[in-house]
Amino acid sequence: MITRLVKLSLQPDRAAEFEHLFYQSQPLIEKFEGCQKTDLFKVAGTNAGYFTISYWHSEQQLENYRNSDLFKNVWSKVKPLFSE
Repeated sequence: MITRLVKLSLQPDRAAEFEHLFYQSQPLIEKFEGCQKTDLFKVAGTNAGYFTISYWHSEQQLENYRNSDLFKNVWSKVKPLFSE
């Protein structure tokens, strides 16, 4: 099993938009072959610090997701929200 942890620093005024995008995308990502689960965690004491965690059956399945149209579509919406 592979656990993927991603730290995100977002523009504070776009944090709610990010949360909406995450929860909208979560069921689609979890249906992707090899994904067991995804979670979102907000960093305490911050307005816009987050971690996403996803669990994958194999590294190859994670790579398949990262090369998929689904990932490219989600990433294109999330990337402009970053502060760093």
